[in-house]
Amino acid sequence: MTESIRPLGSIDVATLTELAAADRIRTVIVGFPDAYGRVMGTRVTASFFLDDVLGRGTWVSTYLLACDIGMAAVDGYTFASWETGYGDIRLIPDIRTLRLASWLDRTAIVLCDAYDAGGHRAIDIAPRSVLRRQVERATELGLRPLVASELELYICADSYENAARKHYLDLDPAGSHNHGYDILQTASQEPLVATIRDHLDRSGIPVEASKGEWGPGQEEINLRCTDILEMADRHTLLKHATKEIAIQHGQSVTFMAAWDARHMGSGLHLHVSVSDAAGRPLFPGDERLGPMCCSSAFRWFLGGWMAHLREVFAFYAPYPNSYKRFVPYSTATNNVWSVDHRSVAFRVVGHDASLRIECRVPGADANPYLAFAATLAAGLDGLEQRIEPPPMFEGDPHVTRALPSFPRTLTEAAADLEGSAWARRAFGDEVVSHYLHFCRTEQRLHDEAVTDWDRARYFERI
Repeated sequence: MTESIRPLGSIDVATLTELAAADRIRTVIVGFPDAYGRVMGTRVTASFFLDDVLGRGTWVSTYLLACDIGMAAVDGYTFASWETGYGDIRLIPDIRTLRLASWLDRTAIVLCDAYDAGGHRAIDIAPRSVLRRQVERATELGLRPLVASELELYICADSYENAARKHYLDLDPAGSHNHGYDILQTASQEPLVATIRDHLDRSGIPVEASKGEWGPGQEEINLRCTDILEMADRHTLLKHATKEIAIQHGQSVTFMAAWDARHMGSGLHLHVSVSDAAGRPLFPGDERLGPMCCSSAFRWFLGGWMAHLREVFAFYAPYPNSYKRFVPYSTATNNVWSVDHRSVAFRVVGHDASLRIECRVPGADANPYLAFAATLAAGLDGLEQRIEPPPMFEGDPHVTRALPSFPRTLTEAAADLEGSAWARRAFGDEVVSHYLHFCRTEQRLHDEAVTDWDRARYFERI
């Protein structure tokens, strides 16, 4: 698994200055990922970015890391509250993320790290900070983790406005039946998907391919491999750009893990390999593991990842809806590994330099910074503690009894995270406590809601 070259659309300050002077860039989006993985921030003029924001950053409210997905302030966070007054976060641009936003008129975008108001201390609970901490640990060990995302989504013919007016019921998927890999049947989605691919490529987010996934209107977009933090940035911008491009086409897309019980859920297939500081792949080797050859680093990374899966599961499936995707014969439902087996949680693919581990557990709804941080923390612990993986699984995991499982509800996943002494060492008490409150808030709001399912089942009959 090799890293892609510096992509078209990534720009530096000198290029931005030239483009702004030529009136080819007028706006710079200055953003950062929130707890949900959304891009939050401000739009500034290109001249103001170059004259001011580039040197000292800009400020947003701490409320953005202490609200729910509907932007309502949430009580109970230590980080920010009405009592603390929702002060400032200082956003400091990471100029390595500066790129064109080619899907928008004369616009560039840059992602930022979140600091305290004075810009002296990184905010530990900010998703980009959580991942940075694990990257720093890997760097100290002389390791360079590489990641590729395969992200599934559904396309609907309805605009977001029409979907809201319909209360998100009876929406029209951009397809009439299942169409996995079907070139003919996905042709109706190609006007939108081709535009997405083209704009991502022109905006420094290189795409390998797209394909029809299983359900009607379901697509998968695969990004080219790169360093783990860069991949989290690209993944976040893919989701953001895809929604904005869909809006321009009068359509909508959703990254919900399970948007309709009749259809296959949407996942994030996470491909991981590790190189040394010089770029030499560390997973290939001559040691036997089941039917394959690999290195001890491969074994231990896989062993650590599997050993800690339950403890970090809330970072892979962060909402109550996430767990409605785990239906037998639709996705992985057991914590086992095998070679080129799509029904297991950990699928080993590739060979030699491309040898890698594909985790099929995370949903498309996962925040990539948190999911990647969880992955790297678990794998690094496997390397440090030399954790061996279990024997390779063979057969149908849906009918084999007594296989190691993972949490089936967000409540269960939160309890596993809360009880993990290792997770508190790896991420820090503040991070674990913050995201436990995040998960439990999502679960509480879900439990309090009266749904259409409730009315359809009980309104007349009870």
